[in-house]
Amino acid sequence: MRPRPPYRKLLLPLGAVLLAALPVAARADAPAQAAPAPGAKTAPPKPTPEAAPAPPRKATPEERAEAERLAPLARAAFWANEVSRDPRDVQAGVRLAAALRALGRNDEAASAAEQVLVVDPTNRDALLESARAHLAAGQGFYAIEPLNKLHAAEPKDWRYVSLLGVAYEQVSRTDDAETAWRQALQMSPDNPAILSNLAMHYAARGQSSEAEQLLRQAAALPNATVQVRQNLALILGLEGKLAEAETLERQDLPPQLADANMAYLRAASAGPHVLASAGKITPGPVAATR
Repeated sequence: MRPRPPYRKLLLPLGAVLLAALPVAARADAPAQAAPAPGAKTAPPKPTPEAAPAPPRKATPEERAEAERLAPLARAAFWANEVSRDPRDVQAGVRLAAALRALGRNDEAASAAEQVLVVDPTNRDALLESARAHLAAGQGFYAIEPLNKLHAAEPKDWRYVSLLGVAYEQVSRTDDAETAWRQALQMSPDNPAILSNLAMHYAARGQSSEAEQLLRQAAALPNATVQVRQNLALILGLEGKLAEAETLERQDLPPQLADANMAYLRAASAGPHVLASAGKITPGPVAATR
């Protein structure tokens, strides 16, 4: 019997390989899926997701700088709009607080500053605005904590110490107030705001000569404010130095307001000495410590 050629042993495995490839070829060559019959239900197309709306446009740095030159009411409206666009905008929140304080809306100013502190608890501008708003509202107790935080962070900044003096005066911690103002004067000698605060502290105690001396020193400085000169006019008028007081009044105030102030001073100088009641610290010196 003749032996089989060895190549015939290879035919079966080769055929198996070809057969194994056929299903693949069949799948590749399969006809396309038939279209659905008429009337058949089809799945609805998936909706195309809508693009998220663009965030509101915030004012540019140039627009913000221009807004700071507006009158307080317009400035407050501008910054309120910026805060509504982004409640976490720290700069807008601080500027809104300052604008509201300039309008005398001190409770709202404090709220605006405290909203910033929710976002950024250590923001120094917001802490300062919170303290100023409370002081302007006569709520010195609530100004002490933020001012202490600021003083701890910047112990050489006289503004915080001087404002602490105002806060202490408002809560009848008069010795602490005087200590704070003397400490502030060591940091910033010949500062008219600090001298005026200390002078009004003496006036509230009935020490009119000490108050007058400090106020004359403060008013003579080139950076003295209207508030400093008006404090001097008050003390001079209450001491009966009406002519000099009137000169200061008419130097800085419109005629109607100057007339009203002089009418008060004439009545006060003609009656009992009222330095102790008239010499309370007002928000004016606070504004001078900006």
